[in-house]
Amino acid sequence: MKNKEYIIPFSGLKQGTHSFDFVLGEKFFQQFDFEEFISTQIQVTVQLNKMSTMMEFAFAAQGSVRVPCDVTGELFDLPIQATLDLVVKFGEEFNDENESLLILPHMEHQVDIAQYLYEMVVLAVPQKRVHPGVLDGTLENEAIELLEKFSVKEVREPEAGKEDNTDPRWDALKNLINDKKE
Repeated sequence: MKNKEYIIPFSGLKQGTHSFDFVLGEKFFQQFDFEEFISTQIQVTVQLNKMSTMMEFAFAAQGSVRVPCDVTGELFDLPIQATLDLVVKFGEEFNDENESLLILPHMEHQVDIAQYLYEMVVLAVPQKRVHPGVLDGTLENEAIELLEKFSVKEVREPEAGKEDNTDPRWDALKNLINDKKE
């Protein structure tokens, strides 16, 4: 994927620090065939420190993505904050095998940062996405009501001195486990 918007031409830049700002929306993630976000609004600042033999990039992203809750299916805006540091050096051939080091051919005059932006944001999203209303108990939802309706209300402990009426087949299995421990 080549998108001119995320290519930084560094050959004309003076040595020192340069800043670039980007806004990542749904269109950006669709280019990667990533459809888990319903909508996105992420601001990214890229600081480029150009030196004579290498460059250092510092990416910082902040914003939110609209995703479904894994518990209720309810859509919510998940806040995102992420950072990424990347060192760019020059060598004989292109090499991006290391996640924090990019090697560009000596004759290269620009760098495409789209893949790094994509990975930084996607990896900042937690694996389990839970609506804040579920966590603090304020969300009213049919799924939450069903969970509460069928949840265990009271755990009864067997009274001391009374023997549990268990199925004798299970008792035989319990004896097998106890025999292994001894």
